[in-house]
Amino acid sequence: MENGAVYGPTTEEDPGPARGARRGLAAYFSVGRLRLPGLAFKVLQLLFSLLAFICEEVVSQCTLCGGLYFFEFVSCSAFLLSLLILIVYCTPVYNQVDPDKVKQSDFYITLGTGCVFLLASIIFVSTHDRTEAEMAASVFGFLASIMFLCDAVIVFIWKRRESQARKPEATRPGGLTEPLNG
Repeated sequence: MENGAVYGPTTEEDPGPARGARRGLAAYFSVGRLRLPGLAFKVLQLLFSLLAFICEEVVSQCTLCGGLYFFEFVSCSAFLLSLLILIVYCTPVYNQVDPDKVKQSDFYITLGTGCVFLLASIIFVSTHDRTEAEMAASVFGFLASIMFLCDAVIVFIWKRRESQARKPEATRPGGLTEPLNG
C-alpha cells in the first residue's frame, strides 16, 4: 500500500504575501495597543526629547554649567524612558506583563518625567548664555515637557471616565425599604 492512499496531506498551502502574517521585525511590532492620541504623544515625546538632547550636545561653552548638565541628564533620561515605554507598548513584551501595571507605570513615569523636564528647562533657560543651540534646546525641552504633561493629563482623564463608567448606579434610599410583593 502506498502512503498517499492512506494518509492525506496534513499541512495547508503557503498563504503567500496577500493572506499571510507579517514577516521579519514587522511581526514583532504593533501600534494597535495605543489609541491614536496616545501614540502621537509618545512619538512627539520621543522626538522632542531627542532633539533637546542633540541641541544641548552641540553647546560647546557654558558660563554656568550646572543647568546645562542637569538639562543634559534629564533630556537623555526622558528620551530613553519614552523609548522604553514605546517599546513595551509596541512589542510582545506587553503581553508578558499585566496591562494595568504597564498603564499605571506609564502614567507615573510620564507625569514625573514631564515635571522634572519642565524644571530642568526652566533652570536651563535661567542659566544659559543665549546661544542659538541653547535656545533651540530649551524650546525643545519645553515642547517635550508639554507633551509629557499633556499625555499624563489625558491618561488621567481616561482613567477617571473608565472608573466612573464601572461604578454601579446609586440606588434610591426608598427603594430598599419597599416591599417586594406590594
